[in-house]
Amino acid sequence: MQEKIIDFHTHAFSDELAPKAMKALTENHPDIPYYLDGTISSLLKSMDSVGIEKSVICSIATKPKQFKPILDWSLQIQSDRIIPFASVHPADEERNERIKEVKQSGLKGIKLHPYYQDFYLDEESMLSYYEQVCKNNLILVMHTGYDIAFEHIKRADPARIVNVMKKFPQLKLITTHFGAWQMWDEVAEQIIGKKIYMEISFALDYLPAEKAKELFENHPADYILFGTDSPWRSQKETLNLLANLNLDTKKLNKILYKNAQKLLATN
Repeated sequence: MQEKIIDFHTHAFSDELAPKAMKALTENHPDIPYYLDGTISSLLKSMDSVGIEKSVICSIATKPKQFKPILDWSLQIQSDRIIPFASVHPADEERNERIKEVKQSGLKGIKLHPYYQDFYLDEESMLSYYEQVCKNNLILVMHTGYDIAFEHIKRADPARIVNVMKKFPQLKLITTHFGAWQMWDEVAEQIIGKKIYMEISFALDYLPAEKAKELFENHPADYILFGTDSPWRSQKETLNLLANLNLDTKKLNKILYKNAQKLLATN
């Protein structure tokens, strides 16, 4: 499709943990496919096969005590091609210090997931968290919309996203799954057209092509990022779905590479 591509939303685990993690994440949801075995090596092979230069790995600390193991592993695997994000659980009593530690480690950002970590995006207790992320100039990748593995409760819907961004306009918040998974009518009404970052993982498979193209064309070109949610989605298939929309070449280049490159370079 083009020379350089950055996938802003992937997942992987250590070689030792990957088999257990993949089994745990899929055993209760056999209807959810996966395309890789959850290791870094399989991700790199996938990247090589379709010409993806870099992938951001979004780890999720489901308990506060997982912060250090995730941070240590992230520092071990980081490279020119693998860009790991840490995860600081909102219930961690030392979360402010943890966020500072992420910054001091040299990692670029943090991943949060309102369902796995049991919070609502705009609840009062999260405001100081966002303040610390801003203070430390980190990127925050946030699962937004519903989650296929959880009951459909509005923990991270477009209205909550807008509430947070009004309070923290400087927050480098990346909303996942094209703004909010399975809430795309609300995305169109409340997010499209605003300077709010969205990445497109796990969305093009569910959106009619005409609706997807409408979202792309009506959102600022500088605020859309390519993402796949690999291994839960195929990097190759996601690229093909995007190519089939026949977007403007200049905008497509921003989505696939330039926007992510700028975000990562300025952080």
